[in-house]
Amino acid sequence: MSLLRITEIFYSLQGESNTVGLPTVFIRLTGCPLRCVYCDTAYAFTGGKKIEIDAIIAEVDQYGARYITVTGGEPLAQPGCLDLMRKLLDKGYVVSLETSGALDVSEVDPRAIKVMDFKTPSSGELSKNRYQNIKHLDAKDQVKFVIGNDGDYEWSKSILTEYDLPNLCEILFSPVMGQQNPTELAEKILKDRLPVRFQIQLHKILWDDAQGK
Repeated sequence: MSLLRITEIFYSLQGESNTVGLPTVFIRLTGCPLRCVYCDTAYAFTGGKKIEIDAIIAEVDQYGARYITVTGGEPLAQPGCLDLMRKLLDKGYVVSLETSGALDVSEVDPRAIKVMDFKTPSSGELSKNRYQNIKHLDAKDQVKFVIGNDGDYEWSKSILTEYDLPNLCEILFSPVMGQQNPTELAEKILKDRLPVRFQIQLHKILWDDAQGK
């Protein structure tokens, strides 16, 4: 029997990525090897409940949604995450994986949409970025940079250029809420004519809530 430790399963609007605003079922796996200073889901580091994969999918089915997001924590920290995504994809769901970019994504089902969050300097986890993952990205995937200050912005721009990311997949720039002024970030993107998607976490605007409930 294949078990995953789950913090929560909930139905809400997608608050980030290029499917923002779409009704989505979120499966939040427990555990993460990173400790980003701006993390808004530290409650998922520990605890959770072990649930069999088929039972997880049965709960997801009840919502009647098309879009599924597998998130954490860091979902790839649990090897069974790969099997969960494969089974969801086999059922016809559109599945996105929110991952830190610190763990190997080479075994992720190619049908899944990878939303990979490269850690900026202010996260405190810059050294954890696994740049080898870039070769496993394609046009349907997304790379996210969470911007906390000018240093993060300049570093992110340099990574865009070094790895030619805009010609590989979609790029997301997101401000750290309460730290990086979103208007200032938007104006920088326009001034520098960056080929990126600016995003604000919709769920925090609608519900002032990190989880998107």
